[in-house]
Amino acid sequence: MPRDPLSVPSDPIAATPTGDDLGRFRTARAVLDEVMTLRIALDDDQVGEVRTRFRYDTERPCEVLLTFHLGRPDEADWVFSRELLQTGLDTLSGQGDIKLWPAYCPCHGATLHVALDSPHGSALLEAPRTEVRAWLDRTYALLSAEEELGSGPTDAELAALLAG
Repeated sequence: MPRDPLSVPSDPIAATPTGDDLGRFRTARAVLDEVMTLRIALDDDQVGEVRTRFRYDTERPCEVLLTFHLGRPDEADWVFSRELLQTGLDTLSGQGDIKLWPAYCPCHGATLHVALDSPHGSALLEAPRTEVRAWLDRTYALLSAEEELGSGPTDAELAALLAG
């Protein structure tokens, strides 16, 4: 039987400040992974569990990657903005393919609902909100929101890209 890919931890890389050719602040690559068990609504009366890897990579500072291990050789990946996740912890966030919102369940306490919709199907998942918030806080310790804003291309670089 093949190893469960979610059981293999990533090697975190320490973040160290560096600069680029334009003098902007850069952080050395760091990856933060955490596997959580999310509840998934299978139909009106049935709930299952799915192991999910939350991944943040400072080389892609605006995104988070969720990998759902479905017990098959393939996995389902969803990529969305870190800001969307941050907002969804406190209020309804997102539109279209992904929506997040906080909820409270007497059995499970504070939760984060994650609604996903794709041409292949849809899913409603429930994550432990305190665990997601703690993981997200660790991503901001690696790269702050201010540093994230400064990590993208400059207006001049965008203008050159669009012009040519």
